Amino acid sequence: MRTLFNVFSIVAAFAAVIVVLNADVAVAQQEGTFVMEELKLTQDWDKTFPKSDKVDHCKVTFHNRYGITLAADMYVPKGAEGKLPAIAVCGPFGAVKEQCSGLYAQTLAERGFLTIAFDPSFTGESGGQPRYMASPDIKTEDFQAAVDFLSTIDKVDPNRIGILGICGWGGLAINTAALDTRVKATVASTMYDMTRVTANGYFDSENTEAARFAKKEALNAQRTADYKSGSYKRAGGVIDPLPEDAPWFVKDYHAYYKTPRGYHPRSGNSNDGWNVIGCQSFLNMPLLSYAHEIATPVLLIHGEKAHSRYFSEYAFEKMTGVAVKGESKKVGNKELLIVPGAVHCDLYDDVAGVIPHDRIAAFFRENLK
Repeated sequence: MRTLFNVFSIVAAFAAVIVVLNADVAVAQQEGTFVMEELKLTQDWDKTFPKSDKVDHCKVTFHNRYGITLAADMYVPKGAEGKLPAIAVCGPFGAVKEQCSGLYAQTLAERGFLTIAFDPSFTGESGGQPRYMASPDIKTEDFQAAVDFLSTIDKVDPNRIGILGICGWGGLAINTAALDTRVKATVASTMYDMTRVTANGYFDSENTEAARFAKKEALNAQRTADYKSGSYKRAGGVIDPLPEDAPWFVKDYHAYYKTPRGYHPRSGNSNDGWNVIGCQSFLNMPLLSYAHEIATPVLLIHGEKAHSRYFSEYAFEKMTGVAVKGESKKVGNKELLIVPGAVHCDLYDDVAGVIPHDRIAAFFRENLK
């Protein structure tokens, strides 16, 4: 009887603890605080680039205002003392932090900056359900959440924070800079404007009302089908095997994402891509609408031979009112740097040896004083 009484006592005590915990969570939610999701993060070095002996590396997590917990790699210069300038890095669109963004972040840390490379919501090691969804708002929020996080770290000077976006995250970096006054300097490397390419197609080849209507019809039909099936159809990543008649820029992507050079098992671009409906909202939410209001310095970097160069040229014109084509230009604190002979994915890694790492570091050093 005493044993039975003890069991009941333990169960009752355990239930009371659960009630208290639930009450604490409820109070926290009522008061506007947030309990972060616990993510399972690999501690192995599984990057597509070698580990530097000049920096300290660790995994960190932070959350955005939608309650999604984001995973990041933090890189800190070895032996660094005092408050450091910090840079949040993300991209390309559909990639993971173990690919390009991690390389940029680690290289900048070698040059004296505290950096983080993070996985966006719904992808990589970050949280968010359902997986493989995208939103111009939430992706911009992810960058702002990275600034939130950096602003509260003891090692960081909150008045010296910059951001760097690669490929599709270049356009998102510009959108973030137009919104977040805490961002003191911005770099967009080999940028895409994801809203423009989604709405207008590559090279604006589908820039008609009829073409957009056809896209909307197909996407909304897929939404219905997904809802009925209870699962989301994937769009597929970079095509593989590569057709002989594939456009040259698709071959450029394949050479990175589908080979040992850049393949990663958590990368959407390396595998099954986004959900078919994952990027639907990019159709009618232009990212660069307020780019002309960015007061802080912006550096756009693009390859001379990149198929995507027109995105950076348009962004530069949007910010400065000055049209350019195929040449470097600086107007006030906005600069377009054209890398001679480089194609789009040459700025993804150091295989071609053309990423202007020292120029990027000098830009941030000058503007994060």
